[in-house]
Amino acid sequence: MLRDKRTLALMFLAPLFILTLMYFLFNTSSDSIAKIGVSNVDTTVVKAIKNKHVTLHHYSVQATAKDKVREDNLAAFIKQKDGKLTVTYQNSQPGDSALVRQALQGGLTKIKVQALAAATQTQKKALQQQAQVLKTLMAQQQKMAAAQGARGTAGANLAPQSQKAQVQAPTNYQVTSHYLYGSSDSTFFDTFLPILLGFFVFFFVFLISGISLLNERTTGTLTRLLATPIRRGEIITGYLMGYGLFALVQTVITVTFALTVFQIHMIGSVWLILLINFLLALVALSMGIFVSTFANSEFQMMQFIPILVIPQVFFSGLIPVDQMANWLQWIAHIFPLYYGGNALMNVATRGVGFSGIAFELGILVLFAALFTILNVVGMKRYRRV
Repeated sequence: MLRDKRTLALMFLAPLFILTLMYFLFNTSSDSIAKIGVSNVDTTVVKAIKNKHVTLHHYSVQATAKDKVREDNLAAFIKQKDGKLTVTYQNSQPGDSALVRQALQGGLTKIKVQALAAATQTQKKALQQQAQVLKTLMAQQQKMAAAQGARGTAGANLAPQSQKAQVQAPTNYQVTSHYLYGSSDSTFFDTFLPILLGFFVFFFVFLISGISLLNERTTGTLTRLLATPIRRGEIITGYLMGYGLFALVQTVITVTFALTVFQIHMIGSVWLILLINFLLALVALSMGIFVSTFANSEFQMMQFIPILVIPQVFFSGLIPVDQMANWLQWIAHIFPLYYGGNALMNVATRGVGFSGIAFELGILVLFAALFTILNVVGMKRYRRV
């Protein structure tokens, strides 16, 4: 092992690479900002819920909550009717839903406190006026008593009239909540299960395909196969078709298990979820075969995981990419799981159709095609005849 410089380098440098990446991820992330849509909401409420963690977007009375939440990717949509606030949460990001709830609860509490303070101030002024009137009357009575030589004979008609302070009662807003994805009891696992589903499909296909081809190469099977007139492209196509069939079966089993056992709430089409995961499996398959050409043992193949697979977890959507530093956002675009995670979340939590994820699907197809071409070129180094 001491003679294997590649193994030693991966063993010592891979943990440092992951720790450095995590340092920048968790230290350069900006504050979360939730987008809230409002329609026909009182100005008092709008001002009260506005803070640095939310941005407000105004819509007409005819705007539909579900449509606007999906079209404009809003964290929530608030609509008012007769003092009743109806809040529709997207709930695809638990952090954004929490920010909206905090802003709304804090805003309504602020309105009640302000109304109470105004009522207290009004009562204070009324009491001060009453005290001033009583003081004036007492002074007049004393003067009249001294002048007439009788105490209390006058002033019967000078009794102060009671003045009721006009205090405006605060509006008692009733809040009703709806959730497009999941419910108020949704956990982190429920929300991000679509991303985790894509990750596990990608991870196991990558690992199995890479180790399987590595075994065939180290045992001499691939060398004997390359000694035949079979073309390199045909060999790679055969591997992709063979392992692709197993990847398809694994994808169907994994997705079916997640839907039936965990009973995740799926807004979009299940067929699109299967398609995305299958494309992720194809990318992992071609990528695993390509990476295996740089490994001389299963141990080295395992050491590629911290460099090529684990970073993709951070950029798959489990950590909001749009809240990262700009240079980290650029890095995210070179990983297949970034596009796969976006597509899975858009379908599962927002109900996006095929046209809405066509770009992500196209990128995944390009990744698979790129690694397939690299596999064909890389296979040349093993042909000895």
